[in-house]
Amino acid sequence: MWSLFEGVAWAQSSGGAAGNSQQVIFTTVIPLGLLFGIFYFLIIRPQSQKASEHTKMLAALKRNDEVVTTGGLIGRITEIGDKVVTMEIAQNVRVRIERSQLASISPYGKTPSAKKE
Repeated sequence: MWSLFEGVAWAQSSGGAAGNSQQVIFTTVIPLGLLFGIFYFLIIRPQSQKASEHTKMLAALKRNDEVVTTGGLIGRITEIGDKVVTMEIAQNVRVRIERSQLASISPYGKTPSAKKE
């Protein structure tokens, strides 16, 4: 009975060294590389592009821009500092928020442009 299992074990281990290394490359290295490529193009790259656009938007802020915060407040910028922005959310109601907490420039305060026909 033991001789049957010995033959199977010898048959499995009798591969050449070159054939075995190619098998390792095809079964582990290439799938891992493909997985990293998928993660890069679906997760890492879009997230870094969005962060870059947000940084550019924060650098381009100026007084009287209407902005939306990450908390959902909509207001007009009255003062800009390096790290803190003062914005007016209602008449004579001003709040100070961190500059990094501004989500976007508000599309609500813009008047639609007239379409030419």
